[in-house]
Amino acid sequence: MYRIFRHYIPTTLLLLGVAETLILLVSVLIGVTLSVSGLLPNGTEFPSPGLISVQAVVFWLAILLGMIAMGLYQRDLRDAPLATLTRLALSFVIGLLLMALVNLVLPQAVAGVWTFLVALCCAFLGIASCRILAYRSTDAHLTQRVLVFGVGERARQIENLRRTSDRQGITIVGFTDSANAVPAVSVDKLLDSSNGLFELVQRYAIDEIVVALDDRRKGIPIEPILQCKMHGIRILEVPDFYERQLGKIRLDSLHPSNVIFADGFIQAVAKTFTKRLFDIVASSILLLLALPVMLLTALAILIESGRPIFYCQERVGLRGEAFPVCKFRSMRVDAEKDGVARWATRNDDRVTRVGEFIRKTRIDELPQLLNVLRGDMSFVGPRPERPSFVKELSAAIPYYDLRHHVKPGITGWAQICYPYGASVKDAREKLQYDLYYLKNYSVFLDIAILLQTVEVILWRKGAR
Repeated sequence: MYRIFRHYIPTTLLLLGVAETLILLVSVLIGVTLSVSGLLPNGTEFPSPGLISVQAVVFWLAILLGMIAMGLYQRDLRDAPLATLTRLALSFVIGLLLMALVNLVLPQAVAGVWTFLVALCCAFLGIASCRILAYRSTDAHLTQRVLVFGVGERARQIENLRRTSDRQGITIVGFTDSANAVPAVSVDKLLDSSNGLFELVQRYAIDEIVVALDDRRKGIPIEPILQCKMHGIRILEVPDFYERQLGKIRLDSLHPSNVIFADGFIQAVAKTFTKRLFDIVASSILLLLALPVMLLTALAILIESGRPIFYCQERVGLRGEAFPVCKFRSMRVDAEKDGVARWATRNDDRVTRVGEFIRKTRIDELPQLLNVLRGDMSFVGPRPERPSFVKELSAAIPYYDLRHHVKPGITGWAQICYPYGASVKDAREKLQYDLYYLKNYSVFLDIAILLQTVEVILWRKGAR
């Protein structure tokens, strides 16, 4: 995997992105060439290289953003070819809408109609072929061969990573230990290192060693591991391995020293200016675009169940300070008449018909854009919880209060990686994604989360 702006991206996805970028750029060139050669109606003179470059970049960027929004660059995408083609078609629709907006502001930046249609057809056929080939091929030759140093419970947890996305980019060759510990992993995966760790690494062409000892007080063989490192073998600890492979920081492998000495955990705190600027720009644009939808939603709620249209709650924000957050009311007026906060459940009978729709489409969250403009929230960040839930979760989950060191968000890394949380167990799982965001924050990650939220809304992932 490659780490770009502190965010891990699988090699296969990166190569796929490069290949599809070339397809998009070449498609524009094909359209321009056919147009100037007279093979298309209304052919034109050959435009300047600068103009071609601008049109190609606009075309590439619009389609690429559409593909990201449709989840085509998610590491856990496992769709069959037909479902992938559906996503691809929808991504081209989003790209068309984006180019239509560009055409209103800067018409010269968008290619002529016939040139554009040829580029569109070539790009769709090229990317569809690329995706089908990627689906049927294996990336075994691109994977890193991993040796796990440890055979206990921590090693067993690594062995139990079954999902394809969790093992993306790696092949776990086996497990070894120099302390003759009782193995908790499969016996057939045990490798003999009696002739030396480096000899084992050479024999199995190992690229990476993950140190997964249950009790490090028994001692790590420093010299053999150092020898491996000096010969170009990457050495990882378990928390870093999980962070890279799972896109989260597992609590069962996290220690205070990992937080104190880790490279990260202050990014979102330190870069307050750029984050605030991003929040203002993104929320202002979305508020203007969403205003008609918000007015229609308010009218629908008023017709179905009357007032109030909005439902305001106290939520916990930055540094644990409470603030009021408003949403479109999606439940009955008497949903919590006894004053006791409850988790939302699947098929919750308190939800109205309009409420069910606006929850699944996330329209109920739109009034929170005003919270972002006011500075109570960020556009991207951990979701804010109610004070009663925070008190319960802080007592039950270690490191839970760390998420309050950044502003809460309308959407976040946990929201696109994990379905709706309705229990302490779910909150624990989502915290692991929030910690990944807190450690690896960048504007690049914020933009990626924002784009992938489109897919979450359209595919109605995790809504209740």
